Amino acid sequence: MIPSNWYNIVPDLPAPPPPPLHPGTRRPVGPDDLAPLFPMELIGQEVSGERYVPIPQEVLDVYRLWRPTPLIRAHRLERALGTPARIYYKYEGGSPAGSHKPNTAVPQAYYNAREGVRLLTTETGAGQWGSALAFACAQFGLECRIWMVRASYDQKPYRRSLMQVYGATVHASPSPVTGAGSKILAGDPDSPGSLGIAISEAVEVAGATPDARYALGSVLNHVLLHQTVIGEEALAQLPEMPDLVIGCTGGGSNFAGLAFPFLREKLAGRIRTVFRAVEPAACPTFTRGAYAYDFGDTAGFTPLLKMHTLGHSFVPDPIHAGGLRYHGMSPLLSHLYELGLFEAVTRAQNECFEAGVRFARTEGIVPAPEPTHALAETIAEALRCRESGEEKVILTALCGHGHFDLGAYDRYLAGELEDYTLPQDRIDQALSELP
Repeated sequence: MIPSNWYNIVPDLPAPPPPPLHPGTRRPVGPDDLAPLFPMELIGQEVSGERYVPIPQEVLDVYRLWRPTPLIRAHRLERALGTPARIYYKYEGGSPAGSHKPNTAVPQAYYNAREGVRLLTTETGAGQWGSALAFACAQFGLECRIWMVRASYDQKPYRRSLMQVYGATVHASPSPVTGAGSKILAGDPDSPGSLGIAISEAVEVAGATPDARYALGSVLNHVLLHQTVIGEEALAQLPEMPDLVIGCTGGGSNFAGLAFPFLREKLAGRIRTVFRAVEPAACPTFTRGAYAYDFGDTAGFTPLLKMHTLGHSFVPDPIHAGGLRYHGMSPLLSHLYELGLFEAVTRAQNECFEAGVRFARTEGIVPAPEPTHALAETIAEALRCRESGEEKVILTALCGHGHFDLGAYDRYLAGELEDYTLPQDRIDQALSELP
């Protein structure tokens, strides 16, 4: 059954998260500062102190196209690994966009349409978020313009096609149609782009267009809030409580969506679950970034967010997990990490695709490159259980299918994928430019 409320973890935390700051005054931002970008209902959710936020009926009506999503026990993978661990995965790939992203795209489009917005702008990395917002805008009659990171724009043409089928206009980012993009191209005509650059372009257009607003697919509190339908459903579906919850992290919405309802239970003393975030070795925001105030975009248009960051000028290597190529991390998740409420580890690209192939050959689903990070850690943990004999219950998030990512699997199978080792001097250089 689909939950009737989204869950807000903030009231249950031992300390509140640091507020976003205005880049000019360095004072906490207020609703008026955010109004040019977001509708008031989402601004209210961003700062809400309510533990539960009701899901509007119009949103539930669209959710019913694919929710509730299945919770599946990975019996075949368990047998192949010879592990006593019991592995469950929450599968979000059955949505129209093929991922978890419509869980927030639909309410964002709904609240904007209700406020009279005509156009939504956004960025997308791998294309999953862009596909989701294009679909959601089609449901509520909104125009949609998307800046897709150039590396993914070139790698994943059919993601672009899907967005266009839903009616969106798609630009490769950096693009010549914005000031931010033109500036980047002037210095580097062959720039592979980054989510930070694409955000700058989308925010620039939204801020300059009176009946336009901006939509973000991860990072912000209201986005994580909407994704908690994943964890709430999983709580109701699981026949036993997990010892370990594992999820991939780029901006944080997928991991938070699964983990937050279980964290609520742990904070209340009802379970003893361990939580583990997995990020790419090529973009290690939790494990090698600084916890500091930084811009959410490259050009410095956004408020300053207290988050784990590699620096807003950092441009990650063009790994195939495009949805995880972001310089920062959700401020709320960053705060929870500082509180010691979950662990974080990294995985390299080739071992992730190895896990994806192993999963496909046992469970039948080809995972998107992003959740292969969580699957690589899940498999490693299950193999540790084989050595120790521990019958651990593991829950992971399979946040999307990889049907648009077969070019990346082709490269893996041909032995052409590179594992990028991020030099410390690149991180140091980007962090030296923190505001």
